[in-house]
Amino acid sequence: MIEVITIKVGPWETNCYLVTPKGGEESMIIDPGAEPERILSQVGGLNVRYVINTHGHSDHIGANRAIKEASGAKILIHRDDASMLTHPQENLSLLWSQEITSPPADRLLEGGEKIRLDGISWKVIHTPGHSPGGISLLGDNWLFSGDTLFAGSVGRTDLPGASWEVLLESIRKNFLTLDDQVIVYPGHGPSTTIGEERRWNPFLQ
Repeated sequence: MIEVITIKVGPWETNCYLVTPKGGEESMIIDPGAEPERILSQVGGLNVRYVINTHGHSDHIGANRAIKEASGAKILIHRDDASMLTHPQENLSLLWSQEITSPPADRLLEGGEKIRLDGISWKVIHTPGHSPGGISLLGDNWLFSGDTLFAGSVGRTDLPGASWEVLLESIRKNFLTLDDQVIVYPGHGPSTTIGEERRWNPFLQ
């Protein structure tokens, strides 16, 4: 079992997740997009081993630097989005008259790897479509879907490097094959389940 703390951060209300195995002392932070002080206030005495970016857009990486400096956590991102960490034009922050950067990745992901904390593991799934290097993290009964799948919606595909066809294929191949009861923790908005999205998501009908 895991404990998941959701912290909505930044103007886009990005879901940043602090994930800890129940009773464990290690944790990982998924998509620290902004407001590092708020995120770190939830960490307490936990050992933050990883910062995992589900993709490289600025609203998902904006607090990487502060979290890494405070905790020593290693930054993980898919190879195809890695350059977004250090290039404001690529991570789209320049579109909003900002210049957001992150330290470079400590580890590049490909898809298929296992991320382990205190005896619990998550599988890294490459789910492109919203961005070329989008990933999701799949555990026993939970899925962190980034900006690929939302409650009642799916990720935008009107951004550089995005593709509607690739996004839908990522969802069909990787998500709709899962059991209905799998809990989905998306990059924005409320959590949901695979069953709910299979039945009611208008983009998947």
